[in-house]
Amino acid sequence: MIYAGILAGGIGSRMGNVPLPKQFLDLDGKPILVHTVEKFLLTSEFDKILIATPQKWIAHTRDTLRKHNINDERINVVEGGSDRNETIMNIINVIEDQDGITPEDVIVTHDAVRPFLTHRIIKENIANVLEHGAVDTVITAIDTIVTSTDGDSIKSIPVRNEMYQGQTPQSFNINLLRDSYNRLSDEDKKIMTDACKILVVADKKVKLVAGELFNIKITTPYDLKVANSIIKGGMSSD
Repeated sequence: MIYAGILAGGIGSRMGNVPLPKQFLDLDGKPILVHTVEKFLLTSEFDKILIATPQKWIAHTRDTLRKHNINDERINVVEGGSDRNETIMNIINVIEDQDGITPEDVIVTHDAVRPFLTHRIIKENIANVLEHGAVDTVITAIDTIVTSTDGDSIKSIPVRNEMYQGQTPQSFNINLLRDSYNRLSDEDKKIMTDACKILVVADKKVKLVAGELFNIKITTPYDLKVANSIIKGGMSSD
């Protein structure tokens, strides 16, 4: 089966003084989360779409979906975890409890606050995860990347044409991701903030899919202004 896992666990700490987590903030007349969910509903290949959110926001998430007439039977709102990877594992646990997991099952994971992903990006993630087992959506780095270990001086400047900026979706064969995650030490689990890195550390190939510059993650007030400009400018048309 092909699953979607929408990660809506953020509390919006970088958004400033707002009454709701960032995924529920208004973007052109409806919550950011609703824009994102609608993109997944347009993809018929998904057998189920799981939205993971903090336990205290589960009822609000369900109410938000109902308010915007999203009642697709494929959707299930579940409890997230304490971090990104734990949230993905919680989604996988729900899948196993409800459906069981076969060797062919895959999951396309995506940030709830990236509402501008395109049909092409979703379709390419699905096609490539079925073939390769692990996929990351990226764009080429435009600016020079500088690394620093102390925040005060440059340690290195990598070759720019070898650098990419990660986006989402990130897609995985479920058993491959779970088995690789379970092999990590507790210490590594705490510091591993990117799901694709779990596969990289396990020496597994992660296929790249081209993202889009406008596939932004809305985490700050500035991002929200940019997002409104993207909608008004029609730049996100698929």
